Amino acid sequence: MRVIVIGGTGHIGSYLVPRLVRAGHAVLSVSRGRRSPYRACAEWAAVESVVADRAAEDCSGTFGRRIAELHPDAVIDLLCYRPESARLLVEALAGRVRQFLHCGTIWVHGEAEVVPTPESAPRRPIGEYGINKNATEDYLLGEARRSGFPAAVVHPGHIVGPGWNILNPQGHFNPAVFQTIADGNELLLPNLGLECVHHVHADDVAQCFERAMERPGAAVGESFHAVSPGALTLLGYARAAYGWFGRAPRLAFLPLAEFSRRLAPEDAAQTAEHIGRSPCMSIAKARALLGYAPRYTSLEACREAVEWLVAQGRISAARP
Repeated sequence: MRVIVIGGTGHIGSYLVPRLVRAGHAVLSVSRGRRSPYRACAEWAAVESVVADRAAEDCSGTFGRRIAELHPDAVIDLLCYRPESARLLVEALAGRVRQFLHCGTIWVHGEAEVVPTPESAPRRPIGEYGINKNATEDYLLGEARRSGFPAAVVHPGHIVGPGWNILNPQGHFNPAVFQTIADGNELLLPNLGLECVHHVHADDVAQCFERAMERPGAAVGESFHAVSPGALTLLGYARAAYGWFGRAPRLAFLPLAEFSRRLAPEDAAQTAEHIGRSPCMSIAKARALLGYAPRYTSLEACREAVEWLVAQGRISAARP
């Protein structure tokens, strides 16, 4: 098919676009053109790049028309954060595409209640990001789907991969945490360290999108979690990370309020956001309907990303 990937040079797109090329599709990557993909590989030579500023073109009402005029058979939208933006694209593509895949987030679920959490669990999203993503899914799988639009949604967890800072054992993105671990120093964890985070390698998210394209009959009208086979507690994550550097774990625990006072405000806010949700998601539906089979456990994905940080000199240590 002729496939447009909106956000093709980002975390997911850097893995998804080459997958689609290898599968024989003609791929157009739409981005602002401000950076190269996170992974350089030969498949990008076969990709047509389209430069577009979605935010600006949504304001002028031209983005949907621009995508439609590229005559895609399928569109994978990795950069939609509000239902209004989705509506503009759907109205331009209605009756023109065979499949439309939207990138959601596990944060549509809000605070964990039943774990592992299935896609069908009651939704109580918290925070602007989760609320808007949930409203976007409601529109795509509700009003748009009822009108015949072939939409499906993939919900990634905390995306991990070489090339960017990853969610660390304190529940935020400051790589200094891994330096503390590499040096064998004491690391503080909130509460008892038993809240969960649920990572996923960017290539496994890409795999889920590719499987959804391969099985439109199973995918259209549905949403799927794209995460690793199992979530991590902060405690388990921290213990494993010490082991990567040949260090014995040195952990201390504080109630969240006191723990937060020890961190920079931005780091503390990120920790509160993550452990306030404490996600542990089920992939049973994606396995059964799409054949989704993640290659990486959470720890394998995180370790690969940490090795990249060491190789780049962002963590001073022998390679783990």
